[in-house]
Amino acid sequence: MNIGQVLINRFVMRNFSKYKLVLPALFFMIFVGSCKQDDYYVDGGLANANFEGSIMDYLDAKPREFDSIATIIRLAGLEEEFKNREFTFFAPRDENIKKLIGLARKDMNSDPSGVNEVLYFFGRDTISTLADVDSVIWRKYLQRYMFNDKRKLADYPQIDFDLLNIYKGQNYTSLGNAVCNIGVKFHDAVDGETILKYMGYRQLYISYIRDVSQPNNWFSIPIASSDIQPTNGVVHVLDYTRAQFGYRQDEIMNDILESKR
Repeated sequence: MNIGQVLINRFVMRNFSKYKLVLPALFFMIFVGSCKQDDYYVDGGLANANFEGSIMDYLDAKPREFDSIATIIRLAGLEEEFKNREFTFFAPRDENIKKLIGLARKDMNSDPSGVNEVLYFFGRDTISTLADVDSVIWRKYLQRYMFNDKRKLADYPQIDFDLLNIYKGQNYTSLGNAVCNIGVKFHDAVDGETILKYMGYRQLYISYIRDVSQPNNWFSIPIASSDIQPTNGVVHVLDYTRAQFGYRQDEIMNDILESKR
């Protein structure tokens, strides 16, 4: 293993430890009898899901969350697809791009802050603007989040990570040929000492399968906001605190490092 891979792996493993923590947020419990199946959302209960405009228009309308994402879509030559093609987009947020790029620090005894530190260490050009990354790389990793057809939360099967032999979600292949398991986790509803199995809020998960020969070796990301519906598709926004750009950030970091030779 070369030193570049060691540095990248150190960065990734440091962040993996964060993703294993249980989020401390408390969620409002919604019972099945009071809502339709596709009315479950994590962020603030029911949402006004319809958006009058394309997926591209939606991202442009949310610069706080998606300004960098919209920029790399254009750099990747995917703007027309986001305007006109019908698909489902699992949207990363700008925070994931910021974490990917990082700073060019000199102290290599500490964990790398992003790909810029690795580039700096090897004396290669660091990234000042998003255009400094090869557009082919942006396209490759964006397409990992794009899936044919419109699919809302209710269109995906149930998943229980403790009972995968029964509730196992379903595997889907993205437009970038990434294989991902997608499923809906049915949380329990708790009322005092009473626990109602699978009767709480429902949350969509996407799990990247890096090696199809190991189909249960997943990197799972919860969805923070589901079922946003622009005119040409559906958007599910990833929980950026549990996500890395490209699902596994070491992969895109390696590609950027190699492209800067």
